[in-house]
Amino acid sequence: MIRRPIVSRTRTGLLRGAAVAFAASGLRATTMQSIAAAAGVAKATLYNHFRTKDDVVRALLSAELDRLTGEAAALAPDEALVLLADAVADHPVLRTLARTDPGDLLALLGADAERWSEVTGTLAAVLRTGPDTAETVGRWLLGLVSQPADPPARRRQARGLAVLLAPPA
Repeated sequence: MIRRPIVSRTRTGLLRGAAVAFAASGLRATTMQSIAAAAGVAKATLYNHFRTKDDVVRALLSAELDRLTGEAAALAPDEALVLLADAVADHPVLRTLARTDPGDLLALLGADAERWSEVTGTLAAVLRTGPDTAETVGRWLLGLVSQPADPPARRRQARGLAVLLAPPA
């Protein structure tokens, strides 16, 4: 079962503001003040929820992963892969970071072993598959962050990957 954390409306609004700010300016150029402004709150409100910009980034990535896996869980594996591929390849924050802060993006995506295990475990649950298949899918999705491909191509790839990864009949 996929766990979905309970998130307050304030925190959700802060993360939406962070997404807007990061998509507009990139990671390095975005300040806590610009995140607060994009969220429509005082900077003190932002600091009540997050101590640093890095904390905001980690929370935003985690919330996006939870949102996407929640949406994908309701779909057949091939359609879930299409949804995940499109979301990763077209995500405005990831696209901006790939352009403005590629080194920082790479560092953010270089999850430690514990976090990677959590991500692949979630993918395995969503795609109803085993850990090795989830690992393969996770690595493919990471590739789409830096090389998103055009939408028709990545959708064909997602459907083809689903066929290749399906258990034998």
